[in-house]
This record gives sequence, C-alpha cells and structure tokens, in this order.
Amino acid sequence: MPVDLKYSLKNRLQEDAKDSLRASNKFRLSVIRMALAAVQQREVDSRKELEGLEVQTILEKMVKQRHEAAEQFIKGSREDLAKKEKAEIEILSEYLPEPLTEEETISLIEEVITSLGANSPKDMGRVMGEIKQRSNGKADLGKASSIVRTQLIKT
Repeated sequence: MPVDLKYSLKNRLQEDAKDSLRASNKFRLSVIRMALAAVQQREVDSRKELEGLEVQTILEKMVKQRHEAAEQFIKGSREDLAKKEKAEIEILSEYLPEPLTEEETISLIEEVITSLGANSPKDMGRVMGEIKQRSNGKADLGKASSIVRTQLIKT
C-alpha cells in the first residue's frame, strides 16, 4: 500500500465505486458508497478533509459495527442477515491494512516499553499511545492493551 493513505484509501474507494458501477456489481457498489458517505459525513461534520488514518478509522469502525450486528443476527436466528453483514465486512476489509500477528504485536509492545522506560501500570496510557502511533492501525488495541497491562505488572 502506498505511503499516502489519504490518496490510497479515499481515492481507491472512489475508483472502486466506478469500477463496480461499470461491472454492475450492485452489492459491492452499495457497500463502497456507504463507506464513502460515512467519510463525507465526517468531513462535513469536522469541516476539513480527512487524512488517511482518519479514513481508515472510519472503515475500522464500520467493520466493527458489522461484526457486532452479525453476532446479534446469529443470536436472533437470522443467518441471512448475518451472511449479508459478513459479506460487507469482506468488502470493507479490503481497504484496511493487514493486521499484525500476535508475535509482531508482542514484539512491538516490548520495543515500546523498552524505549519509553515504562515500568508500572501508570505508564499504560503513554505505552498505548505510542503503540497506536507506531502500528498505523495494524494492531488490535484491545488485545495489545491486555498484553501491555500484563507486561507492566510484571516489571
């Protein structure tokens, strides 16, 4: 993925919307338009053009919402709706970076703790902020948080 996330995500969504329209892929087009609408809405609300990581954050939020919705549909015995949500997740996930493996996450955490000289749970916020910044949205911050907490308690 190119370094310029601003171009690569937003413009890639726009180009893929055109391609889906040309290919008459209505479902894919509707998902991409939904993502573009969410980005545009945030831009209107904030009155500024979004940067790459902000667009990525919106897409991550949309994926998370669909995961939660799919779980609820499965609990409610609505497999058809859960299947639709999962299909939307697949399309949206194409625009997100490959997540870090557990080993890469642990390595990053150890590197950040060492570089910051963190040695108590009080340093949790600084460590998590640095992990978020260094991982560029690739780390699962929920899992990272529990690993960091464990590491800081040990020291």
